[in-house]
Amino acid sequence: MIYTNLLYFLVVIFVFSTNTPAKEPVPGPWTALLSGGLVLFFFARIAANFYARCLPGSSRLYFSAEKKLSMLAVAVFIFFTYGLDLKYYLHPLSMDDHLPVLENLAGLAFFFLLLSIMWIKGRPAYEAVFQRKYSTGAFILSNIKANLPIVLPFLVLSAAFDLMALLPWPRFHALLSSPWGDLLLFGVFVCFLALFFPPLVRWLWGCKPMPQGPLRQRIEAFCSSQGFSSEILYWPLFEGQVLTAGIMGIVPKFRYLLITPALLATLDEQELDSVLAHEIGHVKKMHLILYIVLFFGFSIVAGALAEPLPYLLLGSETFYSLLGFFKTSPDALLAVLASLPLLVFMLIYFRFIFGYFIRNFERQADLYVFKAQGTSGPLIRSFEKIAVLSGNIRDEKSWHHFGIGERIDFLEKCEKDPSLIRRQDRKVYTSLAVYFLVILCTVLAMRQVDVESMAAGFETRYAEAVLEQKLQQEPENSLWLQLLGDLMQKKAMEKKAIEAYDRALALNPMNAELNNNLAWLLLTARDKSVRDPVRALTLARAAAMLKEEGFILDTLATAYWANGLIEEALALEVKAGRLDPENRKYYRSRWEKFRTQSWNVEP
Repeated sequence: MIYTNLLYFLVVIFVFSTNTPAKEPVPGPWTALLSGGLVLFFFARIAANFYARCLPGSSRLYFSAEKKLSMLAVAVFIFFTYGLDLKYYLHPLSMDDHLPVLENLAGLAFFFLLLSIMWIKGRPAYEAVFQRKYSTGAFILSNIKANLPIVLPFLVLSAAFDLMALLPWPRFHALLSSPWGDLLLFGVFVCFLALFFPPLVRWLWGCKPMPQGPLRQRIEAFCSSQGFSSEILYWPLFEGQVLTAGIMGIVPKFRYLLITPALLATLDEQELDSVLAHEIGHVKKMHLILYIVLFFGFSIVAGALAEPLPYLLLGSETFYSLLGFFKTSPDALLAVLASLPLLVFMLIYFRFIFGYFIRNFERQADLYVFKAQGTSGPLIRSFEKIAVLSGNIRDEKSWHHFGIGERIDFLEKCEKDPSLIRRQDRKVYTSLAVYFLVILCTVLAMRQVDVESMAAGFETRYAEAVLEQKLQQEPENSLWLQLLGDLMQKKAMEKKAIEAYDRALALNPMNAELNNNLAWLLLTARDKSVRDPVRALTLARAAAMLKEEGFILDTLATAYWANGLIEEALALEVKAGRLDPENRKYYRSRWEKFRTQSWNVEP
């Protein structure tokens, strides 16, 4: 369940952290409140119906319902984030983007609210399955504690980054923004996982030390024979009734061997030793460190891919077609479309790449039993017992573990052919080498992409899309038409520019810049068929009456020159130079041009 829940939380964290809060929510607050309330109501009803089928007391039905409802909770969270602009309402918590971790914490709290609705409806079924009574609050709290370790690393890393960014040390900020900054944050992350995370998880999960006695002494003796030391804890997972064990902690002083009471009650001494050998195998093969490396590898590749993605989208006609279809803001659509490939990559990475490694790490840990006990017989018997007592799950498979039947079959093959053990090690180490090589090549390839050149090519097109969207929202605002006209003029789409300026002037005829810009276009258009010096003179005079500035007088002087009024043009260029002395050299060149050239020459 932990690995599966990890995927759910990864999706939630990714969706919320990559979402850009809207400047204004699309559904108004009351609409969002009503819609959100209805969604939560139906989610609660669906959860109640799912768990009602578990009341006969089947653990398999209970876990199946929890899995399906958790997936539904993720879907509901995505709806609230994108459909109801959840982040818009939580964004003030970031303190003007100074502490985004508080905003992210609130987003996770909302997801825990969805899960809490699920847990409230599931409490009667849980009590029937595991024969334990809970108050509603205690049951919700126990589930939060069980899942909190999944999100704690993300929250700690986010908080560390935000707090370090607030420090008034410019050199330190430069370090954070450099390639070494990622390594620094990764170091903070590893220190947290090594020193603070295991004790915190121990407390959250309510793990208690195994009391002194013959059983503990025997476990300690076996661990010592393998050159391994660890605190030994009872693991009350699902009231301790699940048949499992685990290991956590990189540093020996903060390392914990977790064993559920049900497993201790089920296995004989040799079988228990084989399970301990499996957990010790994880440590001996450095799997706990490799898990962290695999997470860091995802961050590196995702960061390398994230930079060029928006520019690839902006260069695609598909983006602008979707923009017209959905009638949404370009920045919102760009954020969603840029996030989707990364979300897909994240799911593929953890489901298949991360899943591939942890399955093979588990197999490596299984094979350590040959070194510890010389045979896999006790471990095979342990697996057979676990499969039967867990509901005949021998043939069931999961994305993060080989099925129990597959593990037994492989152990039996290794009994007959011990060379398979070395082959499995070579398979893992070769896979890790290929993994690191692919990451290195991906990062180097992404660094060769000239992002600045890509951005320069698409800025104008994107700006046009933004202005068109603004015009749809505020058709009576002449500013957007003016800016659109400026943009069309820059793109040499002169007829469209004149049309935009004319529409803007109809809304705001007393705007000096509008009159001036249209006059200049009618005088200097590359397409001579759209030039109109007579109208340009009228517009330029209006602009100069509204605002007397150097660049406006230069336009009026050009209009005088185009209409054959040379003396007036020369006098205005002299006046423009006095009003705008910083550009006097430019006005002098214009004066010389008007004196020596005629209008039929390109101005």
